[in-house]
Amino acid sequence: MVGLIPTVLVLVLSLACAAVGAASENDEAIFAERRAALMREVQALGLGELQLLGRREFDPRVIEVMGRIPRHEFVPEALRDSAYANRPLPIGYGQTISQPYVVALMTDVLALEPGDRVLEVGTGSGYQAAILAELVERVFTIEIVAALGEAAAGRLARLGYENVRVRVGDGYFGWPDEAPFDAIIVTAAATHVPPPLVQQLKPGGRMVIPVGHQFEVQYLTLVDKDPDGRITMRQTLPVAFVPLTGGN
Repeated sequence: MVGLIPTVLVLVLSLACAAVGAASENDEAIFAERRAALMREVQALGLGELQLLGRREFDPRVIEVMGRIPRHEFVPEALRDSAYANRPLPIGYGQTISQPYVVALMTDVLALEPGDRVLEVGTGSGYQAAILAELVERVFTIEIVAALGEAAAGRLARLGYENVRVRVGDGYFGWPDEAPFDAIIVTAAATHVPPPLVQQLKPGGRMVIPVGHQFEVQYLTLVDKDPDGRITMRQTLPVAFVPLTGGN
């Protein structure tokens, strides 16, 4: 009987591992279904509002990428079941991961190209940076909350995003050492468009940023710099973001 104990233990452990593996595969299948449903909802919502931005529908590349990226990896463990609800979720330190529809909208209006270099202000959990990384050549992302920035850097590295650089610092001042950028995306609301970011935008580039005060109406604002360096700004849709902290 003593000689049977290791065999029994091996059998039990094997069955346990198989059960865990099956549960994991089942979870991934469920998450994939939820992502697909979320993308259908996002596309439906975009049919009306995108016209206000001069677009008929979402760029299929944006929808395809968001339909692949595991948003549940970018939210706290306790909120994984809510990862594919079309709403923002808290990620700690008074910050949130943005509503998927708004993420799609802000990504889409940048009209990104594969060879672009993009600056993101407000890394958060790294979800927006992951989406950008699938669409462009290089992503530079800045987070003012050190704990969030460090966690996002580790998460992005674990998920294989080698074309993303994360920096802890005040995003209001951009990343002058890596400027200019083809596009800039700001994922927190500023009271005004930061001049350093406008300066770091490449001629022909575009920035999207929520502008407005906390607890008041904020507007998603598009900033275009033409090839001659002239700036045009246009307020579009009302949004609600956490405030941009730091130099603003």
